[in-house]
Order: sequence, then C-alpha cells, then structure tokens
Amino acid sequence: MTLPVVAVGRGARFKEIVRAMEQWKVSAVPVVEGDGRVVGVVSEADLLPKEEFRDRDLTRAERIRRLSGLAKAGAVTAGELMSTPAVTVHPDVTLAQAARIMAVKHLKRLPVVDDEDRLRGIVSRGDLLKVFLRSDEDIEEEVRRTVVSYLFPALSHAIHVSVHDGVVTLRGRVHDPSLIWVAERLVRAVEGVVDVESQLSGEEAARDVPDRPETTR
Repeated sequence: MTLPVVAVGRGARFKEIVRAMEQWKVSAVPVVEGDGRVVGVVSEADLLPKEEFRDRDLTRAERIRRLSGLAKAGAVTAGELMSTPAVTVHPDVTLAQAARIMAVKHLKRLPVVDDEDRLRGIVSRGDLLKVFLRSDEDIEEEVRRTVVSYLFPALSHAIHVSVHDGVVTLRGRVHDPSLIWVAERLVRAVEGVVDVESQLSGEEAARDVPDRPETTR
C-alpha cells in the first residue's frame, strides 16, 4: 500500500477536494471522520456531474433517470459527494484478492483499513502491478524454497526451475503425478509470476512405457 494517504473530512468543500486530487495526482480520496475511520470515497466520477449538468435543461423523464447524478451535481461537500459505504480491504488481503475486488467493483484504488475501519494506507492498480517488477532470480528462489522443497523434498535437487520475464518453467520427474497440478497452482500464487510452463512428469508414467524390442540386423 501507499503511504502517506491523502484523505478529506466529511465537511471538505468541492474545490478543496479537486485541489487535493490535483496536487497529489490521485483519482479518488477516502473520506474519514473522528479518529480516521473511513466512511466513504470521493472519486472523479463523483465530481464530474457538477460539470455534466451545469447548463443542462433536462426533461422530467431525464431528471428521474439521472436522479443520482443530479444529486451529485448539487453537492458541495465530501459528505454529500462520497460513495458509501466505502469498499475497503485489510492489510493482510493478498494482491490477488485486492485485484479481484478492483476488477469486480470497477475501482482504481482501495483504502486499506484496520479492524476498526481506521485508514492505514491505500492500494492502487499501479501498486498491484509493481509486483511484476520482481526479478526472475527472486521468483526462482521462492519457487524452489516454498514449492519444490515443500512438495518434493526428496527430489528437490532433481526438479529444474527456470524463470524468464516472470514465466516459470518446471522440469523433472516426480514420484506422485497427482502433485503436478498442485505445484502449478502454488507457483502461480507466487508474487510476480506471469505464467507457468510445466514439463513435470510422473515416474509411474515413465515406468509404464513398454521397452522397445531389440532388433537384429
């Protein structure tokens, strides 16, 4: 998550919010009250109706259909503008979970809060993508330590792991073929992994292949 966090109170005025976004180059700000408890979020989408409906003469049907936007157009404080309840995450949420929430909710950033909903940081799409800057060497070391050594302790020396541009390749033979898909799944969960190419095979499968008969000339 990113620190420090730019936040505003319920009473923050429209222009104050716009200035904060411009100064800190952010597209949304959490709204907090009291001891920092997050009560909502004001995003660019919440501010735009002010311009959209500034000089519009809408029909009654249009006013009904756009009631929410009209309400935002007339709002002047963060308490009136904010989207609530705020979609937040806790510090122990995984990157994959945070990314899934952002995708489903169509959000660009998520406030990070503690167990009492007090603001602790903020995570953005850019923060989530930084994990893919992790070096191939770091990824390879973690795959060997947390996946290969864990699943195949007796064969860890025989399992070849290579990483190129975040793509992990596994090669070798394992005693239990049912663990191959488990290994692939665990490797995909390693932060920074872009894809997994598995060339693992089971020793049982290798033994089942019949020997080719010898031929005589």
